[in-house]
Amino acid sequence: MPKFNYETANTLVYDPVALHCDATRAVLHTLGFHNVATAPTLGEFNDSLLKGAPDLILCEAMGAEVELCDLIQSLRQGTSGYPNPFLVVIITAWEKTHTLVKRVLNSGADDLILRPFSTNLLRQHIDSHIERRKQFVVTHDYVGPDRRSDPARASTGELFQPPNSLKMKALDGFSVAAVHTRLSRELRTAKDTLNAQKLRRGGFHICVLWRLLQKADDADADVNLTELANLTQSIAKRCRAAEFDAATRLCESILAAVEGLQFGGDRNAAMRDLGQAALNLNQLFQPEKSKSSHQKAIEETVAMIRARSVGCSSADNPALKAESA
Repeated sequence: MPKFNYETANTLVYDPVALHCDATRAVLHTLGFHNVATAPTLGEFNDSLLKGAPDLILCEAMGAEVELCDLIQSLRQGTSGYPNPFLVVIITAWEKTHTLVKRVLNSGADDLILRPFSTNLLRQHIDSHIERRKQFVVTHDYVGPDRRSDPARASTGELFQPPNSLKMKALDGFSVAAVHTRLSRELRTAKDTLNAQKLRRGGFHICVLWRLLQKADDADADVNLTELANLTQSIAKRCRAAEFDAATRLCESILAAVEGLQFGGDRNAAMRDLGQAALNLNQLFQPEKSKSSHQKAIEETVAMIRARSVGCSSADNPALKAESA
């Protein structure tokens, strides 16, 4: 079993309860962590993450689980100015509810630990993120560990190993200077991978939403239109940062069409413009695939979503249940 050295690792602990924060810091000191900073509020926690990149963060969900998970999700997306979107994130909580677990999973955090925890339990969890950290996966709305339990299930996105400065220091034994050099290099590669995957997945999802919106009487039309606007704005932000002008212009065309739909313009013209821009954007992000291949994938996804929607309606409607039986 390898021996880990945490002396040079930087850790940040967020906990609004001073007594609990001190207890966590004491456990970390027992494990050999010398550089442990604390933040008593989410604002200070966020500021600390923006100013520097710790190797490990432990954050308490009690009292602000929604805000905390939103912050972690923003961190993982890589567009909010945080130096390292891939640092090891462990969330702690006093109660394990279904809602909390779902929020933690969707945030992209690495781990969830229930309090009170022993020194040995925390050691086991931290060590696992050094030796066996999960690869990351990117979808149009998620960045974080790939938690799928079925190894036979084909991945629809590229998996990649996130940079892990905690491992570089604790296991690989690199000096602080060497870690800085290697981490800078790996971060550039990982951020490029993240950005490319977000654009690819986002562009495809815009096409799916466009196709769903073609059904004017769809009960989810307003929700889908709002999601389309938000997703396109997010993609446009990434494109502007990367100076991807052609993609930025297509995003602007999509947003103009969305505005026409929202404010009662010519629906046929808006849907035509939206579809043309969406398909061109998707092709721009995935030029290696043919138009027919893109179209097939879009139609298959739309069909799957609509079938699932009908299935949910049948399960909730006794009349539909009886009819299907």
